[in-house]
Amino acid sequence: MIRTALLSVSDKNGIVPFAKALHEQGIKLISTGGTAKLLAEHQLPVVEVSSLTKFPEMLDGRVKTLHPMVHGGLLARRDFPEHMAALKEHGIDTIDMLVINLYPFNETVAKESCSFEDAVENIDIGGPAMLRAAAKNHQDVTVLISPEDYAPVLAEMKANSNIVSYKTNLSLAKKVFAHTAQYDGAIANYLSSLGDELDHTTRSAYPETLHLAFQKVQEMRYGENPHQSAAFYKDISPVEGALANYQQLQGKELSYNNIADADSAWECVKSFSNNAGGAAACVIIKHANPCGVAVGASALEAYQKAFKTDPSSAFGGIIAFNVPCDGAAAEAISKQFVEVLIAPSFSAEAKTIFAAKQNVRLLEIPLGSAFNTFDFKRVGGGLLVQSPDAKNVLESEMRVVSKRLPTPSEMNDMMFAWRVAKFVKSNAIVYCANGMTLGIGAGQMSRVDSARMASIKAENAGLSLKGSAVASDAFFPFRDGLDVVVNGGASCAIQPGGSMRDDEIIAAANEHGIAMIFTGTRHFRH
Repeated sequence: MIRTALLSVSDKNGIVPFAKALHEQGIKLISTGGTAKLLAEHQLPVVEVSSLTKFPEMLDGRVKTLHPMVHGGLLARRDFPEHMAALKEHGIDTIDMLVINLYPFNETVAKESCSFEDAVENIDIGGPAMLRAAAKNHQDVTVLISPEDYAPVLAEMKANSNIVSYKTNLSLAKKVFAHTAQYDGAIANYLSSLGDELDHTTRSAYPETLHLAFQKVQEMRYGENPHQSAAFYKDISPVEGALANYQQLQGKELSYNNIADADSAWECVKSFSNNAGGAAACVIIKHANPCGVAVGASALEAYQKAFKTDPSSAFGGIIAFNVPCDGAAAEAISKQFVEVLIAPSFSAEAKTIFAAKQNVRLLEIPLGSAFNTFDFKRVGGGLLVQSPDAKNVLESEMRVVSKRLPTPSEMNDMMFAWRVAKFVKSNAIVYCANGMTLGIGAGQMSRVDSARMASIKAENAGLSLKGSAVASDAFFPFRDGLDVVVNGGASCAIQPGGSMRDDEIIAAANEHGIAMIFTGTRHFRH
């Protein structure tokens, strides 16, 4: 039974009404520093920890709860007679509830103006010690680190005469140990990222030790294949616009492959702003590669153009929009087999249409432009870590290397093609025209084979490549790849450049009379 609660929070959201409710339940309140002052200002009877320990808060607040009167009250097993006898001998009362959140270390070091001194002073010592003590003794102590837990715990107390179940206490203890592990990991990441300079002004993006924290969203029926097990974890605080922020409106449970492909679709469609050649963008993904991308005046037009690129591959694909999915688009999409449909929102009409197709997974995700801090790839015994490929080359950064200058429409087509190529597995060749993909060659060991495949895809879809723009995610190592795309119908090409045979490639472009642009940026995607 809860009789005494210790409250000490840096995040004071909801603490006053929670403390009032505890007081009304007959709970004795103990607190520290600013929290005690806040509760007293609201006429709540509160015992300061310094009165309990008979020691003042010391060393600018660094020492206030590190005392047997606190930790004895938290750690004593109520079912151990010798523990209770020790408390009685030393005049220590039990503490049955602990409400704490820690100094805001992560928020502090995230500030550009954060000094080393500021970071160190925001390393909480007493808070984690109390949290770990209370969580260790969870059979007797209820420990809360988040305001979101106040209401359910209070409801349980009111329904059970101030008793909180073991199941609830264990669940809260699990949350505590996950939180303190994340907190210590953040400190280790920060300290191991500092340079050797004594003023600590230099920080590496890649710390000597890397501690990661993710929260399980769900276990999957299986992984990429039925014989593999799998689960989906999300960042503790996903960045704005990330796939992990999805809300599933309907449909079957997402699979491992669904989530992987949905992320590719969502990241690609987000790269198209609403004025990038049209009001809407649509991306269709199959097996991690775009099989159709287009922009149009509406979601319906964008979808219809994207679908034309490769109708066969679009079967069972993942579709994403960067604008709301309305009834017209929903009506067209409902006529094909689609695994997942993603949009910032769905109109009431669209929801009604898909309600008749309950297996279609509808994901609603707020748009955002932020990127993850790191991209990861697991390898045997290690982890590859890199910054995300967040660069979108601007027109002002491009360099025309051919004798012939591109026309304005060719420039638009090349910009579009280049944006798509960034999301196609290497080696990537992408034909585009008039705001839509015409042929996509992905994942071949030879760039020439990717070029041939893209041409075959366009031919199979009945699309002409005459006068199209072509993008290559990396440089053409030989002129044969350029010869293939020009013979296929391309009138202009965009590529990074940087080959030792660039002069030979430029000469080939001039020989064919096409316009060619170097971006200076490569977009390998493995």
